[in-house]
Amino acid sequence: MTIAPFQVSLWIELLAAGLGGLQGALFAASQRERRIDVLGVVVIGLTVALGGSLLRDVVLNQPPVVIWADWYLLVAGVSAVIGMALQPVFAKADWLITLLDAVVMGIFGAIGASKALSLGVGMVGAIVVGVIGAIGGGVLRDLILNRPITILHVGTLYAVAAGAGAASLVLLLTLGVPITIAGPVAVAVTTALRLAAVRLGWTFPEQRALHPRFPSAVAPPDDADHVPGDAVLSEHRIRSITTTVLR
Repeated sequence: MTIAPFQVSLWIELLAAGLGGLQGALFAASQRERRIDVLGVVVIGLTVALGGSLLRDVVLNQPPVVIWADWYLLVAGVSAVIGMALQPVFAKADWLITLLDAVVMGIFGAIGASKALSLGVGMVGAIVVGVIGAIGGGVLRDLILNRPITILHVGTLYAVAAGAGAASLVLLLTLGVPITIAGPVAVAVTTALRLAAVRLGWTFPEQRALHPRFPSAVAPPDDADHVPGDAVLSEHRIRSITTTVLR
């Protein structure tokens, strides 16, 4: 079965790149103690905006689209500078940015998973590629800044939302649903799950080991041989008093 990659208009992809640049600038603004300069803001913006697509194409052994086409780099870089300059304004639109980010994550996840399937990648591998395309920029951002990788710590189901969307697309395409339907459904699944996790505070539980309780193998002492602590203490006191009197 031949599967065509999920495609959206160029302006939607450029809008997604611009949003990534803004997010990178806002994130850089939250790292004041690192004294990130203007060039650093642009680099972080480019990384967040285009890192997922870059990793996706590298994994699939394909020419990176975001490098070969100039518009992606220009839009993401300019958006990062705008985000830096207008950071107080964009900080007040946090919920809107979260909404757009969820939609963009769903789009890139659907593009990645469908592109992998069109190249002959297996179902599980296609889901992984979809997740990489959706959240790879955030992973590269953390690596560049030498921070703990966000998706590996307790958070609001960022990678899980991307994986759910990619998995739904793969499942629908396997069942013969056209890509024009499967793609938007996958975007909707990712967006809904991501927003619900942010709104309701859903997270994966922190890692913990199981501690089963086994019955003790040591039998308690017989009552005849067991001397209560108070009795032992009383006997010790009696001996001490007797020794003192004899002296």
